[in-house]
Amino acid sequence: PFPVPDAAAAVRLAAELENRLAGVYADLVRDSGGERRRSAAGALREAAVRSARWSGGSVAFPGLAERSGADG
Repeated sequence: PFPVPDAAAAVRLAAELENRLAGVYADLVRDSGGERRRSAAGALREAAVRSARWSGGSVAFPGLAERSGADG
């Protein structure tokens, strides 16, 4: 999504990728049930933790914050 000329940009990219993965997993949690939903919720949690480690911060609802304006 952006050039990666140095280590700092690589860290931002890693955080961005994890944020995007969290969004995909959030969609899967919303649209599935049973074991698939449980697995997606676990993957969402793991992506959020990795994103927080890369970026040094987190959001209340990972994978949903950036979508709040798109769905409503």
